[in-house]
Amino acid sequence: MAARVLLRWSPAGAGAVPRLPPGGSLAVRGMVSSASRPREDSWLKSLFVRKVDPRKDAHSNLLAKRETSSLYKLQIHNVKPECLEAYNKLCQEVLPKIHEEKHYPCALVGTWNTWYGEQDQAVHLWRYEGGYPALNEVMSKLRQNKEFTEFRKERGNMLLSRKNQLLLEFSFWNEPVPREGPNIYELRSYQLRPGTMIEWGNYWARAIRFRQDSNEAVGGFFSQIGQLYMVHHLWAYKDLQTREDIRNAAWHKPGWDELVYYTVPLIQEMESRIMIPLKISPLQ
Repeated sequence: MAARVLLRWSPAGAGAVPRLPPGGSLAVRGMVSSASRPREDSWLKSLFVRKVDPRKDAHSNLLAKRETSSLYKLQIHNVKPECLEAYNKLCQEVLPKIHEEKHYPCALVGTWNTWYGEQDQAVHLWRYEGGYPALNEVMSKLRQNKEFTEFRKERGNMLLSRKNQLLLEFSFWNEPVPREGPNIYELRSYQLRPGTMIEWGNYWARAIRFRQDSNEAVGGFFSQIGQLYMVHHLWAYKDLQTREDIRNAAWHKPGWDELVYYTVPLIQEMESRIMIPLKISPLQ
């Protein structure tokens, strides 16, 4: 049986787009919906609740943590397959010196090799405590550091390609802090449609509460420089089976399915990396 058409708000002003809630069907001109009344009410609340207005401030001010001024840098290095072992050894010798040096206002959050996903890949996440001035200070000091200069030169000979992004952390996500292992880590990266970051933030501010029971949420970030409208969620699990069990359990919690339903259309592309931490990583 058909149900009445419900309209989804379009932030770009392009007009209303017919959308249906999960489990609903289409009805026309007064015919009743096959969805239950509580489900419809819940869906309508989800549709019209918007915590922030994207037109009144920059996304970074609306979504980022205000109590801190930390800036994050995500580095992704594609390593020559025959050089991965030497690359890891070199990083484990040099990166802790930067992390432990008190004159550098930065900290190594985590460093990993990709296990499943793109192979022979290294991922590093740094925090700059003090934002862009701290980043500039660290870069200036490292340019004067002969050991680091030699490290970069030697490392460059081992790489096929590299890229980085500067990120801010979502205000509603956990602070990424060191943790004991052993764990595997999943970095889920989402390329959003331009103009949808605020919607994503509003939905995930509610969705994150469904993913806290097993302490799996490590950190959530969005890009400022590099590839834009990128979101990264970092999760920790004991193993792949634990990951599967935790993710399946979320679907049994009322409300999770609707939040997934409304965030999926915001995504253009998505990628999952399963990663193993190096011995020097604060996230084990």
